[in-house]
Amino acid sequence: MITGAGQGIGRAIALKFAKEGTSVIVNNVTEDKAKSVSKEIEEMGGSATPIQADVAHQDEVTNMVSKVMDEFGKIDILVNNAGIQTSSPFLKLPVAEWDRIIDVNLKGTFLCSQLVANNMIKNNYGKIVNIASIHYIIPRLNRIHYDVSKAGIAIMTKEMALELAKYKINVNCIAPGFIATEMNKEILGSPEKLNENISRIPWGRMGEPEDIANAALFLVSDEAEYITGAILNVDGGLGLK
Repeated sequence: MITGAGQGIGRAIALKFAKEGTSVIVNNVTEDKAKSVSKEIEEMGGSATPIQADVAHQDEVTNMVSKVMDEFGKIDILVNNAGIQTSSPFLKLPVAEWDRIIDVNLKGTFLCSQLVANNMIKNNYGKIVNIASIHYIIPRLNRIHYDVSKAGIAIMTKEMALELAKYKINVNCIAPGFIATEMNKEILGSPEKLNENISRIPWGRMGEPEDIANAALFLVSDEAEYITGAILNVDGGLGLK
């Protein structure tokens, strides 16, 4: 089950997992996008089920997980990718804007993880991957609400890993750097801003959604069985500066 899988990083993870033979639950707050990615997967011979749900709302998360359990009987992998970002200066940040970012990014990760983990416990097996951001450790102007939500996801990952290890549920986190997604369209559309951002990346290029998908695939593989509570920076070295 991959949340926010209708575009960007979530879509790349969904396609990558489908190519490996998993049955993918494609969640998105926009139904059309969930259906579009599911169609992509089916056209390449994979199995996908689109489910529209806003992860910020407990009743919608409950309904989504119930549908999955009714159809498949278990959830082996959960990728908490759903996230949104806005820009507002700290001194003028509206409370409603703060609440929405925290609700989707942080509370959404908590709600999905808690409900899915309770089902994973029954099988004494599970893989949970949370998508944070390199900005859990690198502050920025006008992004306090987003960056705080991602820092929360990072420590939540460690707390979850600690409590769920006895049930053989791995919980890890990926912290992407500057990735070419819709969320960064303002930067991507400006050669000046694009070059400025790339100049800060030691690896010399921006990341692609597939870079994050590759990391997610590793973290849910058998090869990563002994890894839990880790935060994996996939940022081309951005976090080193």
